[in-house]
Amino acid sequence: MQRTQFGELACSIARTLDVIGEPWSPLILRDVWVGIRRFDAIQADLGISRKVLTERLKWLVEQGILGRQEYSHRPPRSEYVLTAKGAELCSLLMVMVAWGDRWTAGDAGPPVLYRHHDCGHVSHPELHCSHCDRPMNAGNIDILPGPGAAA
Repeated sequence: MQRTQFGELACSIARTLDVIGEPWSPLILRDVWVGIRRFDAIQADLGISRKVLTERLKWLVEQGILGRQEYSHRPPRSEYVLTAKGAELCSLLMVMVAWGDRWTAGDAGPPVLYRHHDCGHVSHPELHCSHCDRPMNAGNIDILPGPGAAA
């Protein structure tokens, strides 16, 4: 069965899913974001097969989400680091965290807290309008065609 090429669709959600829509990719991205950067450490943390991890890391490097940084010459060893493109994807992960904390954390509460560097407070991510700084959500926006919309 041929996989649908989501990257070909005129939709930013589909194009993003083409890059990180496979379930392991956001978890690998999360691990690198929090400082788990070496293959064996990622593999141990996720319990993912070496073959699948190799494939996913290769894909994320090819897509410019992760970079490889050598930490040993003998034997040659690399660790994975976020690129600017990958670091920006972490904002997407933070929105997923906010949803998961609200709807799936249960009585135990959120498994992780986030302290904002600028103010020092533990907080949660929210979407805000870049013009008026008021909250944005699915109920208070209109979706309009953009310059890259399909004809």
